[in-house]
Amino acid sequence: MALGTMTWGGDTDAEEAASQLVAFVDAGGTLVDTADIYGEGESERVLGSLLGDLVPREDVVLATKAVAKRTDGPFGGGASRGALLGALDGSLRRLGTDHIDLWQLHAWDGCVPLAETLSALEYAVTSGKVRYVGVSNYAGWQLATAAAGAAAAAPIVSTQVEYSLLERGVDREVVPAAEHHGIGLLPWAPLGRGVLTGKYRTGTPADSRGANSAYAGYVEHHRTDRAARIVQAVATAADGLGTSPLAVALAWVRDRPGVVAPVVGARDTGQLTGSLAAEAITLPPAIRSALDDVSAIEVGYPERWPR
Repeated sequence: MALGTMTWGGDTDAEEAASQLVAFVDAGGTLVDTADIYGEGESERVLGSLLGDLVPREDVVLATKAVAKRTDGPFGGGASRGALLGALDGSLRRLGTDHIDLWQLHAWDGCVPLAETLSALEYAVTSGKVRYVGVSNYAGWQLATAAAGAAAAAPIVSTQVEYSLLERGVDREVVPAAEHHGIGLLPWAPLGRGVLTGKYRTGTPADSRGANSAYAGYVEHHRTDRAARIVQAVATAADGLGTSPLAVALAWVRDRPGVVAPVVGARDTGQLTGSLAAEAITLPPAIRSALDDVSAIEVGYPERWPR
């Protein structure tokens, strides 16, 4: 598992963030993911304040993102060389480190020549400020184009995409493209934005994201009739295995072809501990097959040609 920090510096205060980071590292976790846009930089600041004194910097694979953050000025956002390198310096400053282990392009920018964007990634790596580079939220053709055009010194090593039993659209083209180019998958929202935990089966808990006006729309995206059928199948599997729906959903996505580490966020340390416990779960082939079937999406021409 990877530790997601989208709410750090906002709904998750520094004290709770510290507790989560310690629990994650103590459980053997290493990859911690943030972005310059999370909390307008507050997530990076909180994480940076915890590295060194609380958790040794060298014990963490530190990942962050650029492109989506917008500020005033001629280089205020996007994937241009000026915007990217300015964003990189800002992330390094907020994180209090001299290098980032995995620097990711948060989104495709069709207004900037791809060669310019990739040249900025190459400079970031060859300068020593970044160790590896990846992308996030890229379509299959975008991922393949970037991978083919990347410099040998800075190949695209990862792609972070929404991927869960409720969101399998990436199976059409992103997953095959990643497999072809040897790129690892980092699924975000592996619990279907919380819906796969089963907490919304009978309503909206008062302490859930679905009850928060800032996140209600985010959760509602997956509250559909199809989702309800999948959640029921996950709950049935969890009952049979004597575990939680959360653990079943995470184990399913963890073991998908090409997946490196699902990115899990948590409201509190107890919730995070529950997610980390999924590492101990192994899904029997029959249950995995049943979950594959109930969550299957239509994949036809040309993705599966010839049949």
